[in-house]
Amino acid sequence: MWWVGSWRQAVAAAAALFVFSSLPAAPAAGAVDAARAATVATPATTVPAAGASVTGPRSADDPLITNTVELELDALGVLHAEETIAFESGAPDVFVRGLTETMLYDTEHDRRFEVNGVKVAGPDGRALDAVVEHRDGALVVEIPTRGLDEVVLTYRVGGTVSRVSQGVQMEWRAIGAYSHTVDATDVTVTAPLPPEALSCLAGEPRSAMYCTASDMGPESAVAHFLQADMEPADRLDIVVNYPPGTAEGEPILTRRWSLASAFKVTPATASVFGVLLVVLVGGLAVLVRVRGRDERALRREAAAGDHAPLTEEDGRVRFAPPDDVHPGQIGTLIDERVDIADLTATVLDLAVRGYIRLEEQPHEHFTSVDWRLVRLDGPPGETLLASEWLLLDALFGDRPTVKLSQLGSPRASADFPARIDRVREELYRDMVRLKWFVRSPSRVRTLWSTAGMAVTAIGVVLTVVLAVFTTAAFTGLAVVIAGAAITAGAQYMPAKTRLGSSVYAHTMGFRRYLLSPRAQTAPPGQRVELYSRYLPYAVIFDDVDRWSHILAEAALSDLTPEELTGDGLAWYTGPREWRIEDFSDSISAFVVSLTGIITNTRRMRVLNQLQRSERR
Repeated sequence: MWWVGSWRQAVAAAAALFVFSSLPAAPAAGAVDAARAATVATPATTVPAAGASVTGPRSADDPLITNTVELELDALGVLHAEETIAFESGAPDVFVRGLTETMLYDTEHDRRFEVNGVKVAGPDGRALDAVVEHRDGALVVEIPTRGLDEVVLTYRVGGTVSRVSQGVQMEWRAIGAYSHTVDATDVTVTAPLPPEALSCLAGEPRSAMYCTASDMGPESAVAHFLQADMEPADRLDIVVNYPPGTAEGEPILTRRWSLASAFKVTPATASVFGVLLVVLVGGLAVLVRVRGRDERALRREAAAGDHAPLTEEDGRVRFAPPDDVHPGQIGTLIDERVDIADLTATVLDLAVRGYIRLEEQPHEHFTSVDWRLVRLDGPPGETLLASEWLLLDALFGDRPTVKLSQLGSPRASADFPARIDRVREELYRDMVRLKWFVRSPSRVRTLWSTAGMAVTAIGVVLTVVLAVFTTAAFTGLAVVIAGAAITAGAQYMPAKTRLGSSVYAHTMGFRRYLLSPRAQTAPPGQRVELYSRYLPYAVIFDDVDRWSHILAEAALSDLTPEELTGDGLAWYTGPREWRIEDFSDSISAFVVSLTGIITNTRRMRVLNQLQRSERR
């Protein structure tokens, strides 16, 4: 080029000359274009040894390198490049050029350039065996230059053209990186039509400094750019504006992944959330209506159970619970679960009805209390529920007696947890058989929990896929929230039938009666029998301490010494030193002990199942 000499001493004078001569001749590119160019970020150089450049004075052995770059933009928007890299004072073994393939475009996109057709030739035109590889958003070309004074690098670039309001703009990082300091880089750009404006940035990454010089030539037909003393990590960005119709093409943009962009709120994702909200609110409305059935039944029918559960038969008052509901059934009906308290109350109910006798064992100071359970035939003509037969089988098996402590021993009762599970399942079947529920509450919860976890897992996978490939990950997050809501709401999914709600209301009325002083007005002589029948229900209603005291006082008042079998009741006896006054503490201890045994055996079963699965 006419303003660059072969010697470094001429570079400074030429640069100053063209800076002043270009001021009136070369209008700057539009403010928007310059601003965008100023924001273009340069990644750390990928060129080997770039970071090892010497910024101090050049030694006599360092090569003097210049690069003359000729760029031709064709009508299709393809940029044809030819670089002539000259070495004076000896060439390095390898010279490396970094051709930029990716640049920041805006806050959400990267701009991609299609660099291809890379060829390298020596001074005689013979092809050189250059190494070309993609590395961190750049095409790195390693050129063997030992013993050469000049090499020619050619390539093509697509994606440099974009449409602007005034016409066409060509934007390209003419120099991405060098492996050595280059004394002068001279870039010339030609196109089918002359340029209208130009701009350039040069220097270290993120620098906003203008290049050494730029102009449009003596006849304003080409775009010239000059940058002196380019360090290995420096870059030279050029922007040239042309009239409309100069070249075709659009920038090649790729969306840059980020957590914020992946979860961007858009009208589409907001619509999905709106639909989800409608579905959740609609489901809540249905659930409230179904659940409200219990409340409506309570207001209308609770009074039907709020009275003494007694009938008169042959001149004698008999216990008749509302709807003939047994303690275990009441507990399951109230909270829709078979709890440990339901099983404990059923054992106590079987005892007061004559199927089990509880015998508290003698114990010394600091020793644990134990009970012997004796199986009895029960009153003639009375039948047991299937769940009650299963519970007796779980407690005794083929044995006529069993100690409570043995139930908690895996050696003495290895299958006790499995038998208890069968009792639980039968109680759930009772709920369906009695038409209090359409389906087993346990199965309904399991079904909805499984569905909720499946939806949550699908939502997680969908969110990850959408986050990686799109900006609609918010939609997947909506599915995750829906799955979590279904899982959390599974416990509320079992719904009583109208009959179940009616029985529930009567049961709540009975509870209100049992917790009131009115329940203590049974006729003398029959109080022990009636209060004994109340006791299992008091376990369900968490009032066992008070009713055990009431029952003990009634026994002291109504029973003769002969009727106090072993100073106890017919269904509960104590050791020799035991008295009926101790009944309240004893029955509370029995309830706590049986509850703990059932709870611990179930935990042990879970642990055993986990251990067996690990061995497999």
